[in-house]
Amino acid sequence: MEHHEQPEPFSAAELAAMRRSMTTGRLAMTRRSLLRATGAMAAATGGLGALAGCGIPPASRTDAGSSTDHSAKEKRVTFSNWTEYIDVTDDGKHRPTLEAFTKRTGIAVKYTEDINDNDEFFGKIQAQLANGQDTGRDLIVLTDWMCARMISLGWIEKLDPANLPHAYANLSSQFRNPAWDPGRAHSYTWQGIPALIAYNKKATGGRKVDSVSQLLEDPKLKGRVGFLTEMRDSVGLTLLDMGKKPEDVTADDFDAAIARLQKGVDSKQIRRFTGNDYTTDLDKGDLAACVAWAGDVVQLQSDNPDIEYVIPKAGCMTSTDNLMVPNKARHKANAERLIDYFYEPKTAAKLAAYINYVCPVDGVREELAKIDKEAARNPLIIPDEEMAEKSHSFRALNAKESKAFSEKFTRLTGA
Repeated sequence: MEHHEQPEPFSAAELAAMRRSMTTGRLAMTRRSLLRATGAMAAATGGLGALAGCGIPPASRTDAGSSTDHSAKEKRVTFSNWTEYIDVTDDGKHRPTLEAFTKRTGIAVKYTEDINDNDEFFGKIQAQLANGQDTGRDLIVLTDWMCARMISLGWIEKLDPANLPHAYANLSSQFRNPAWDPGRAHSYTWQGIPALIAYNKKATGGRKVDSVSQLLEDPKLKGRVGFLTEMRDSVGLTLLDMGKKPEDVTADDFDAAIARLQKGVDSKQIRRFTGNDYTTDLDKGDLAACVAWAGDVVQLQSDNPDIEYVIPKAGCMTSTDNLMVPNKARHKANAERLIDYFYEPKTAAKLAAYINYVCPVDGVREELAKIDKEAARNPLIIPDEEMAEKSHSFRALNAKESKAFSEKFTRLTGA
């Protein structure tokens, strides 16, 4: 996939979407991050204020190519990730998988939790990448749609398969060939993030809720339905229910889905659009049913036996966070070794047991069962064949589409 558009400064709608993501959306999804989220959000929101004030300059496509790799002489790698998105000890002082990697390879890992939001991080490193400069990072984790944007701009290194034997062999077929990075030439999946339907069976009187149509049309659910403020998840599930593929969404398809959701808003069938804060309402039964993230459902079910989930017959949305090496990275080979390490089943199992998202590594179930038998049986962590077949992704949008779609979705949600 190649598109060479010049991304425009973010619109007001896009900036609002970033702030929603940081306060109640993508940043807030990890349960273990809640105690530290306030500080991270303050820093990130401050960064957005600067972006809003001056506007992000248009990005240009760069084909600068690789710089000299210093991996052989410099036994280190710098890894930027989201907040609390890796295994840590109970005292928060150690990251066992990273420490084991260093012990085995002698490669020291400088691990930084400095990614709070895709667009905010993009703004942080854009100028360096556009100018063909080293960002100071060897490995980053971003969500699929942002990965598509950066790959299309020529800002991401092509990976060397010779350094990725476990990754190549063990990547699940579900994630193996995304349209935005065919054959995974530039990226490997860190974790999958499914959006599906969850309901409180006590609040529904024991009735199953299994489709977007039911969410939008069942009179017994009126005023007790929630959708997410994440556009790709809420619109994507609605498109699937309409027999449309989010992978191929057109402007007309998008408008039809927005109109359908607007009808649910106008009739007060939909109580509200939420970020991660839907979990409290669902747990209490104030929301009878909603669009939900699988990682939250896993956590809620551990405390509330009334919480159920459904993969709609029409399918579910699954986005991915992905490992990539930015242009001019100083330690590319070391970064590739770290990517490959996380595709060893034993390592992947330790990560999956801690963070409870969809593990992209084949052969991990047996290893995970040694740590947590319940997690190993959970299709929200290790997808079964049915879930994998029903998973869909929203296609990458160019800058013009992103702006137009975001503005329409913002009007719908009233954000």
